[in-house]
Amino acid sequence: MSAHILPLHVYYEDTDFTGMVYHANYLKFMERAREHALGIDELVRRWRESQVGFVVYQAQLTFKEAAKHGDALEVHTRWARQSRYRIVADQRVRRAGEERDMVIGRIELVPVDGNTGKLTNIPDDMLPILERYPLDLSGPVARK
Repeated sequence: MSAHILPLHVYYEDTDFTGMVYHANYLKFMERAREHALGIDELVRRWRESQVGFVVYQAQLTFKEAAKHGDALEVHTRWARQSRYRIVADQRVRRAGEERDMVIGRIELVPVDGNTGKLTNIPDDMLPILERYPLDLSGPVARK
């Protein structure tokens, strides 16, 4: 299964006093990767035209290995529509060119109407975007 891959580098500002990436910064890396995978221009257009945005409903992270200052990383992102209100992103942080997962994220997103602040349906025209990087929710990888 193909995934969207966002390369990034670990800067000094991403680390704590140990020189390792501060745990909360992995959420920022994953957020950036989701935005690129969905398309920044598409998200901006959608917000301007219909006031629909996506918010994190639930985030689960599993830390296996720390990244450190200077590391070249990749965030691998795959998607599935779990319901008409929820998207699941499986995200894996790896060292560039390696297959070993350093941090695994299962992030659930919901669409919200910016005018009312209330939950809304996932727009139908988002489905082809999600299908570019499919996630099989029946597999054990997605349940971790």
